[in-house]
Amino acid sequence: MPRRIEFFEGTLTNTDEIESVRIFDTTLRDGEQSPRTSFDYNDKRAIAELLDEMGTHVIEAGFPVNSDPEFEAVSDIAAATDATTCGLARVVEKDVQAAIDAGVDMVHVFVSTSDVQLQDSMHASREEAVNRAVKSVEQVRDAGLEVMFSPMDATRTNESFLVEVVEAVSEAGVDWINIPDTCGVATPTRFAKLIRLVGEHTDARIDVHTHDDFGLATANAMSGFEAGAHQAQVSVNGIGERAGNAAFEEVVMSAESLYNVDTGIDTTRITELAKLVEEKSTIPIPVNKAVVGDNAFAHESGIHAAGVMENTDTFEPGVMTPEMVGASREFVLGKHTGTHSVRKRLEELNYEPSDSEVRAVTKLVKEFGAEKEQITDSVIARFAEEVGVAEADSEEVRV
Repeated sequence: MPRRIEFFEGTLTNTDEIESVRIFDTTLRDGEQSPRTSFDYNDKRAIAELLDEMGTHVIEAGFPVNSDPEFEAVSDIAAATDATTCGLARVVEKDVQAAIDAGVDMVHVFVSTSDVQLQDSMHASREEAVNRAVKSVEQVRDAGLEVMFSPMDATRTNESFLVEVVEAVSEAGVDWINIPDTCGVATPTRFAKLIRLVGEHTDARIDVHTHDDFGLATANAMSGFEAGAHQAQVSVNGIGERAGNAAFEEVVMSAESLYNVDTGIDTTRITELAKLVEEKSTIPIPVNKAVVGDNAFAHESGIHAAGVMENTDTFEPGVMTPEMVGASREFVLGKHTGTHSVRKRLEELNYEPSDSEVRAVTKLVKEFGAEKEQITDSVIARFAEEVGVAEADSEEVRV
C-alpha cells in the first residue's frame, strides 16, 4: 500500500523535519516486563517472526542471562531472523558474555546514571558507573559485535555527569547511545534539547527510549527524531513497564504519515501484529487506542459518518487510512447515529428503504442506543420489520 501524504490548506504542511527513522522493537524485552505479562518460547518466536517479516530494523529479543529458557529463545531468534537481533545486559561481565554467547548481532548494555538510582538501586558511585560502562562496551567490542549503551534514567541525570558518561563510552568505541526516559518524565521540547546536547558530545548514533507515564512517549520519540536521533525503541501496543513504552504502531505511522518518512516497515500488517501481541501478552488493546484500537477507524456521529461516506478525508486524518495498517472502516449504529449510516446498514442487509422508512428506523436506533444497548444486524432487521421495510428482492407492495 503506497504511503499517502496529502495535507490540505492549513498549518500542518511541513514534512521535512526528519530524514530517516529506524525502529528498534523491544516488545520481547521491555514489553514483556509489563506487570502480569509473560511470553513463552513459542510466543517470542511467533512475535519475532512477524516483526522480522515486516522489516523491523532491530529486535531486542530478551535478557539472555535471565534464565536458560530466555537464553534459548534469544539464541534461536538470532539464528532465525534477518533483522539485527539484540540482547540486553547489565554492566556485569557474565551478563555481557551471556548476550555474546546467545549469538545476537548487538549487545545493549546499561547502567544507572541518576543519583537516585545510583544511590538507592545500584548502590554505586558515579565513578564506578562510568568504569563499568566503559569495561562492558569494550567487552562487546572485543567480541566483534555492535554495542549500544544506555545511561539509565538519563532524563533525571545530572547534565554534566551525563555528558561525562557519553564521552567515556564514545571513547571506548560505542556504536549506539540510547537515551532512555526511564521514568517517563520528559516533555517533547526538553527531550529534544537533551538529544541535541548528547549529539554534541558523541559521534555514535543516537537511539531514544521513551515511557508513557504522562502519555507523552510517542511525542517524545518523535521529538527525539526531530532533534537528530536515528532510531527509537518501541513496543507493540505500547506495552511495557508501568504505563508502557512508545508504541510501535504510533511511531511507525507518525513517521510514515505525518513526516513523510519511508521507514521500510510493512505497515499493512500492523493490525495483525497488534492482535498477535494482544493475544500473547493477554493485555487488551483499548478500543480508543491510536492506529490499532477498534474505534480508530469507526464512526457513529451522524455528521462524521455522513462526511466520511462522501469523502473519507473529511473526518479521518487523510494521511492515514485503515487500509494502510491492515484495518477496515466501520460505521457504528447508536445514540448518535444519523440517517446515512442507517441507510447504509439497511442496504447492506439487503433492504430497500424509502426516505421515510430510514427516518423511522433511525429514530428506533437512537432510542435503543440511548439505553446503552448494542445494535446488531439482528436488531436492525427487527426494526426494519417493525417499520415495514421491504427487502430488495421482495415483491411486497408497500402500503
